[in-house]
Amino acid sequence: MPDKAKKGKNMTTTDKKPVNSMKCTFPVRSINEGLSRMVVAAFVSQLDPTVSELSDMKTVVSEAVTNCIVHAYKGVADKSKVYVYITGEYYKDGRVVIRIKDKGLGIDDVKQARQPLFTTDGESERSGMGFTIMESFTDKLRVYSKKGRGTTVVLEKRIGL
Repeated sequence: MPDKAKKGKNMTTTDKKPVNSMKCTFPVRSINEGLSRMVVAAFVSQLDPTVSELSDMKTVVSEAVTNCIVHAYKGVADKSKVYVYITGEYYKDGRVVIRIKDKGLGIDDVKQARQPLFTTDGESERSGMGFTIMESFTDKLRVYSKKGRGTTVVLEKRIGL
């Protein structure tokens, strides 16, 4: 009799369940960008990553959180009442999935925003390379956004392969 728990090739439903997960929420303040890097680094460290893998994860988290801080809540005077939400999971196969979410302005055109050098912040020294950096240092990058409701960036990377 076939194993009903099997889903796809040689993968059981238990293989799809995370080994560990975490959640972190903090106010949108630039000082918390460093906190986000350290939280994710500590979480990913459980997989015994190389220095390069750990550095890549810290870099992509920094880029995603900086986007929340700079763009998501533009025009909000009291940023102590708006938040960045980070969740993370890792799996037996070394896959790490980090989600960084805001409930801010949203992105008008995600495809355009993902283009190298594109920025909506022409007043500052922003380079418009955030999504390009995230794509370069992860195995998979997904961006979901709804105008006026916020953005979720999903970063996926295999550690130890």
